[in-house]
Amino acid sequence: MEQLISGTEFFARYAYAPNRLGYCGPPEAVALRGGAEADVRAVARQFSGAWPYLQVMSRLTGIADPLDHRLVESYWLGGGIGADLDPDAFAAELLAVIGPMAGHYWTHLTADLATEAAANHCFHVLGVYPWTRLLGKGKSNHPLQVLDGCRISWGTVIDCTGTDITLTRRELVWDGRELSLSAPAPQHAEIWTDGYSAVPNLTPGDQVAVHWGRLCGRLDPSQVQALETSTARQLHVTNQRLGRAP
Repeated sequence: MEQLISGTEFFARYAYAPNRLGYCGPPEAVALRGGAEADVRAVARQFSGAWPYLQVMSRLTGIADPLDHRLVESYWLGGGIGADLDPDAFAAELLAVIGPMAGHYWTHLTADLATEAAANHCFHVLGVYPWTRLLGKGKSNHPLQVLDGCRISWGTVIDCTGTDITLTRRELVWDGRELSLSAPAPQHAEIWTDGYSAVPNLTPGDQVAVHWGRLCGRLDPSQVQALETSTARQLHVTNQRLGRAP
């Protein structure tokens, strides 16, 4: 089992991949590659997605530090302390923060989202982001690729060769009506990027978290279960909405 890390380091490991791709947070946030805690905290506040969640979770749980490990882990993986929050109260608080920042692609950010709400990243990907509403709107597979890359997924290492590994991971699939997860299939991943690795010493059998194709860390069985449960729950409520769409 991996040693417990601080909330700031946990945040940095999971936020690094989308930040490197230019999707979230400030540009060139090198602090996310093992930087000092104060620098990571300054960067975290500039994430327009994750930071509002952590702020709302902090207020609703009474945990003063939004980067408390309990909140950060619950946000990225699901389960934990965030799973006990009332969805209606959480949705109302969250929309009050992110609603004013929304553009014309975000007209769906209304009180109706409370039926899908959860205090975790999977809800943000499948419910708040507009990409599930673009599925089947054209011939491009881009919405599905974004959804699959952006969600936190889990996999099992089956081979390690130098700086690369092979793992088995379940991909997000769309059959024209519903989203689901595929059977586990092999996928390659790099252990090191930009001279940085969140998990430099992997062995076959290790369970790992993946975000935008990058390794975020090892997972213990309870964390895998949290990810599986929160993902399954979010897919269910998302598919209910997609089934009602014209």
